[in-house]
Order: sequence, then structure tokens, then C-alpha cells
Amino acid sequence: MIKRNQRLLNILNMFLDAFIIAASYAFAAWLWLDLLGGDTGNYASLHSLGGKSVLAGFLYTFMILFILALLGVYNTTRVVRLKREALSIVGASLIGALVLGSALFLFRLEDFSRGVLALFTITSAVLLIIKRMILRSILSYLRERDYNQKHVYVVGTGRLARQYAQSLQSEKQLGFSIAGFFGQAPQEGDLRVLGGFADLDAALEGSDVDEVIIAIEAGETEWITSVISLCEKHGTKVGIIPFYNDIIPNHPTIDIIGNTKLINLRSNPLENIGNALIKRLGDLLIGGILLIALSPLLLLLSVLVKLSSPGPVLFKQRRVGRNKRPFMMLKFRSMRVNDRENSGWTTDADPRRTRLGSFLRKLSLDELPQLVNVIRGDMSLVGPRPEVPFYVDKFKEEVPLYMVKHQVRPGITGWAQVHGYRGNTSIVKRIEHDIWYIENWSIGLDLKILFLTLFGGWMNKESVRASRGESA
Repeated sequence: MIKRNQRLLNILNMFLDAFIIAASYAFAAWLWLDLLGGDTGNYASLHSLGGKSVLAGFLYTFMILFILALLGVYNTTRVVRLKREALSIVGASLIGALVLGSALFLFRLEDFSRGVLALFTITSAVLLIIKRMILRSILSYLRERDYNQKHVYVVGTGRLARQYAQSLQSEKQLGFSIAGFFGQAPQEGDLRVLGGFADLDAALEGSDVDEVIIAIEAGETEWITSVISLCEKHGTKVGIIPFYNDIIPNHPTIDIIGNTKLINLRSNPLENIGNALIKRLGDLLIGGILLIALSPLLLLLSVLVKLSSPGPVLFKQRRVGRNKRPFMMLKFRSMRVNDRENSGWTTDADPRRTRLGSFLRKLSLDELPQLVNVIRGDMSLVGPRPEVPFYVDKFKEEVPLYMVKHQVRPGITGWAQVHGYRGNTSIVKRIEHDIWYIENWSIGLDLKILFLTLFGGWMNKESVRASRGESA
């Protein structure tokens, strides 16, 4: 079975990484010193491979492998995504380069080229990532054809067990194969039930199954302890799908209080002060640059709005922000002054809109003054869109998990908006996307959303039309 060969495969994987890192150094030395440096006749790269440089390269290789191991890259789990592995490799490479560069400076190794070090770091990281992409493609090809399978028993025959089986079927590239189910006989005969809960002991005796997955329903929890004991008795790895699986977020955190494990259902990455600081600094930096760069456009739009209809240039509206605290959100006024600004939700054919306002809304230019809200700290560049109190009170009673979005700063753009959920669209779908964003936040995700917004996400589906009369 897989577990018999996994340790050997992991060792081979590490040796292959070591070879790639060593080859990267030889390539970097040749490219920087011979090809780019013009010393092809003197074979400068061969001289750089001797003595202290070889020792430094060896220590660097060992250090990178050690850091990757600490980051879990060589763990046997199959569910780690390529993105996470790639980030680990980039992080380990940067740490390694920093340490090696510091050592070169402290020990005054003048014969070691800094250019080679920089090129070495980039080349090794890129090749390690490419190697994993190729390896994953090969394994995915094999697993979809029922090779390299990890065999599991599933304890349970209810909804959770079926859901787990369907999930594995939809991601065959992971290479999990269900050898059988244990539990009550299902009403539908589509599960391969090998016996009841009590029959698991005999099935594990002499079996080389790789793992047992407990997918017991709420009414069967008395079996959990005995099933875990049986798995530990036979030295079989065990995993649990809790019966409250559907309400657990993607990345829950667990606090230890004495002997009690407390699962925090609604924690999010931005509760980490480091992540929050990075996001806030990014808002200030990018928001400040945009505000300065777009100042001529902001001035022009201000004049046009003032000339379009009587009233102020900016529309100020109370919105609900982080921690349910209200703030005044700024927009270029796109409608005639009216008495429905705190509860009237605009539509495509809204008679309150001006011709210029219709154009501004079409291109989302009316949102640009919210850069001031970003600098103030009321909003972020990326986050769930804020709503007026009138609709917050309405939706919190109608839409599950609606208030969860107030755990973070609202944004000018967001995950829901780049997927088309803006304006008069499904609130339920919008909240689903907002919560996914909150639970999966990363600086890379924010940059992706900003990129998608720049290349198409700023254009909404509203048509440009003039209103024909005053609003009520």
C-alpha cells in the first residue's frame, strides 16, 4: 500500500529537490559569470564552484530543505494545494537568500558573487515550483486512471459519508479510493457496506488500508470513541468529519483552555495583527498613490457633477462598516437630490439618476471618492461592500450569515463584485462570496481582486440612460 512506500518517496523527493538546487547554482554561476559576464574563455563559473563557494552552496541547499520540511512541504498529505507549496518555496528561498547573504557579508567572502546569489535564488525557486507542477500533473494522470490510490475505510453510511464519497469522486486527482463503508445498512444500495460499526475491528486485522474516515451522523456519536480506539489499536491513521461539518468555516482556529478544545467558528486571517497591519499599509500605500494619480480626473468629475444638476458634488450616505459601526461613505452624486437616499435602492431604470450620473455608475467612477474613506480607515480597497442601515436591518433577518461580513472593513471592490454580484443582484450569492473572501483572505487574493477589477470588474451591467423627471 501507499504508506509502505511513502517514506521512500519522500526521501527521493527531497534528493531531487537537492539536485535541482545544486544544479540551479551551477546554472546561475554559468549564466552570470560566463555568459553575461563575458568570461567564457576564462571559465569563471568553474572557479566560482570551488572552495568556500561549494561549502556555501551545500549549506544553502541543506537550509532550504530544512525550512521546506518545517513548512510541511514534505508531509504525506494529498490535500495541500499547489499555491500553498509555491508560497512555501518562495518564502524558504527568500529566507535562505537573506541568511546566506548575511553570512557572506559577515565572513567577507568577496569571491562569492552577489549576482550569482540573486539569480541562484530565483532559479532554484522557479525550478522547484515547476517540478511540483509536473509531478502533480503526472500523479493526477495516474490517479484518474486508478493508479497510486490511497485506500480508506469510511465509518458511517449517512449524508456525511455520501458527501465525502461524492467529494472524492469530484477530485479524483487526489487519489483516494474508498475500500468500503461501515455502519447501518443504507436504504439505497449504492454504498459498499462491509458491516456494522462493530465489524471494523475484524476488517482492520491484517488489513493494509491507509486510513479510516469517521463520518458519523449526530445520532451515532456514541461510536466515535470506540472507533478511534480500534484505529489506534491497529496503528491506522484516522480522520473525522464532524456531524456539524456544514457550519464549520474553511479555516477554523482551535484554542486550548485546560483540557478543553474550543473551536472558533468565525475567526478570520485578518484577526492576526500582522495580517491586519499588512492590509492597512497596503491600503494606505496604494490608496494614496491612486488618490494623487487620479486627482486631475477627480477635479474634472467634480466640475461636471456640479454642472449636471443642482446639489452638492459629493453624496454622503451613512453605511455600516467594520464591527457594525456606521460611517459616512463618499460618492460622486449620480442622482438628483431626493428624500429616499437612506432607503431607496437604485435600479437600472431609476428616474432619480442624471445623465452624467448614469455614465458615472456605468463605469463605477462615482465610487472614486471612497479612496478618501480608505485613507481615513473607514474602508479598505478590497472587502465586502457596505450597506445602508435600512437594508442591514432587513437582510440580517432574511439572509443567513449576513452580519458576518462586518468582521472586516468594507471595500471599494470585492470578491463578490468581480464575480458580477453588484447592484440589484442576489444578496445570498453576494454574502456567500463575501464570507469566502473573509475566511480565505491573503495579500495575494487582494491583489488578484484589484487586478480583476482593473481589467473589467469596474464595469457594471447598468445601461446609460437619462432620467425624464424629478424623483419623488
